[in-house]
Amino acid sequence: MFSKIPKAGQIFYIEDGKEISKKQVLDKWQKTIFLKEVKKADAKGWILDIMNCIDSLNKKEFYLQDVYNFEPDLKVIHPENKHIKDKIRQQLQFPRDKQYLDFVGQGKYKLR
Repeated sequence: MFSKIPKAGQIFYIEDGKEISKKQVLDKWQKTIFLKEVKKADAKGWILDIMNCIDSLNKKEFYLQDVYNFEPDLKVIHPENKHIKDKIRQQLQFPRDKQYLDFVGQGKYKLR
């Protein structure tokens, strides 16, 4: 189950044998507190899936097309959805509105 948690939600007090400062731990936790607002399991699942896709890119800046490349994987996870690209765009709006990432323009996003 731990592997399904996006990197932003994997908050460690100790990492690589070193204690992480309280400020760093709280700052990281604050970045994802917006997920508590999402009550519906399906909606939260989609947001977490998109965050995991972004994590897989392993980039601070990425394009919408980069996330679209996960369409086949998302179709497997959500076979009932016939409009995956639309859903990707919709789900990117929520973390953008919660200052988790920025929309730079022309399909480009940047993690905060």
